[in-house]
Amino acid sequence: MSIHIINPNSSRAVTDGIDAAIDPMRAASPVPILCSHLQGTPAGIETQAHVDGVVAPLLARAAELEDEASAFVIACFSDPGLAALREQSAKPVLGIAESAVLTAMTLGQRFGILSILPTSVPRHMRFLGAMGVMDRLAGDLPLDLGVADLRDEARTFARQKEVGARLRDSHGADVLILGCAGMTAYRNRLSDALGLPVVEPCQAAAAMAIGRVALAKTDV
Repeated sequence: MSIHIINPNSSRAVTDGIDAAIDPMRAASPVPILCSHLQGTPAGIETQAHVDGVVAPLLARAAELEDEASAFVIACFSDPGLAALREQSAKPVLGIAESAVLTAMTLGQRFGILSILPTSVPRHMRFLGAMGVMDRLAGDLPLDLGVADLRDEARTFARQKEVGARLRDSHGADVLILGCAGMTAYRNRLSDALGLPVVEPCQAAAAMAIGRVALAKTDV
């Protein structure tokens, strides 16, 4: 039995980054944590069409893994197929966006989100509205970088510092969320640079999945 973290895009580089980010957490997990990505999906999930298009293959892959899964994590900040997979699976299902927001609200009063593109923001507004947490949102600002652009570490970090400082200084954010699974490598550096807690969504969801599995193994 394993916690399966599924990256709905087809990028091995993004998946490798997720795997590295959660690696220190494996020692705390009662079961192995495995990271994988889908084949035949976009290399970056950047539009609503991309989000909608990965739901069917995601559900199909999770169905194949159901018998060996202790929990599932959907590793895309749009949480594609989250409700559908929760309906399909008997196992705990965590979305990284939902998990990141819930975690951020334990670290500060008002959270800010660093999105990749302007088109990401309306999608985030929809799920934040559905969660009922808009009064805790300081702002959601784009880096104006696509998923592939995030591989340029110098450019990405410079934009993160610029946008993160604006969320802190102009919008009143006291905790920041990295709004893409492709940003896993930047949490500690950005936190040190801006003096704020920073939530990396894949780590937040993995932590919740570990907790759910541990609770299931505990006799009360």
